[in-house]
Amino acid sequence: MPEIEIKIGGRSFEVACQEGEEHYLQSAAAMLDIEASTLTEQIGRLPEPRMLLMAGLMLADKTAGLEDKLNSRDGRITELENEIARLSAMPAPAAERVEVPVVPAGLQDSLAELAARAESVAGDLEERLGSGA
Repeated sequence: MPEIEIKIGGRSFEVACQEGEEHYLQSAAAMLDIEASTLTEQIGRLPEPRMLLMAGLMLADKTAGLEDKLNSRDGRITELENEIARLSAMPAPAAERVEVPVVPAGLQDSLAELAARAESVAGDLEERLGSGA
């Protein structure tokens, strides 16, 4: 069983851990050290048991807050999953019939003919105005 040295609040500790868990222990010790350092900056030097107790309580408080958030989000995820299941189980809405008006082919030809006549009349007027002026 490996033993590693960790530092918490400026103090060194020898701690044993399971093989392969050294990284996790170092990570946990670093989190505890952050809390202990905060305490020593705010209060000053504390007896070792009190420093470790207070730092542990601060971490436990943060952990409890995160667990509350996690439980709240898990509940919300469950609600959303239930809503998705409910909506998925509903029958598809009935198809709506949408009618789109169609311009008759003959109307298009008639409009083109009217446009040509209008251009012709406009041309005639231009000639009359041009020669009569």
